Amino acid sequence: MQSDYHKLNKAFENKVRLGIMSILMVEDQASFSELKDSLKLTDGNLASHIKALEKLGYISVIKSFIERKPNTNYSVSKIGIKAFSTHIDALEAILKSIK
Repeated sequence: MQSDYHKLNKAFENKVRLGIMSILMVEDQASFSELKDSLKLTDGNLASHIKALEKLGYISVIKSFIERKPNTNYSVSKIGIKAFSTHIDALEAILKSIK
């Protein structure tokens, strides 16, 4: 069990980052607005957490234009999928060991 605690990723201890990653693991992509609405966050709060995940290489930013309006979408990178899966597996192992 001790080794399972070691596998927890500090980046996902924050509930906002955990929420962002959870959404992106289910959806191929999500827009800034979709994440903001789903997680009930302010622009600044969401932007700071997205920036942190992007800096770690866990998410990718896809910028485009829709009818001349900028549109930003996010997706999980391969590194992010691996990191998040390891984190969730460790959580599940810890919970199973408690039962």
